[in-house]
Amino acid sequence: MIRRLFSLGLVVALSTGCYHATVETGATPTSQVVEKPWASGWIYGLVPPSIVETAQRCPSGVAKVETQLSLPNQLVSFVTFGIYTPMSIRVTCGQGRTSDAGSPTIKSNGNGQEAIHQAADQSAREQVPVLVQF
Repeated sequence: MIRRLFSLGLVVALSTGCYHATVETGATPTSQVVEKPWASGWIYGLVPPSIVETAQRCPSGVAKVETQLSLPNQLVSFVTFGIYTPMSIRVTCGQGRTSDAGSPTIKSNGNGQEAIHQAADQSAREQVPVLVQF
């Protein structure tokens, strides 16, 4: 009985909202949401879930992406000793990329990594977003 209470207490303690990430793009959010509550990850998330395809359901782009390990996700991960680590993914569609308007653009000439470095340097220097076109 004490083991069960200890195990339950451990699960509750681990599930207090530790595993949560949010990325906001700057686009105005809409009511259209794409959810994948059981995106399969492996080995404590070292092998991430597959890409959530949103192009058809969010034709104007994405406003926000949230990933988290819900309590059921954490329980499954706990039972499988972290080998199977599912996560919940929630994508909120956007009305368009209003923050991209008028932003400087750097075109990649086959070396995407160099273009990204140039864009990061320019963005830091000018304090504006810089787009990279591949």
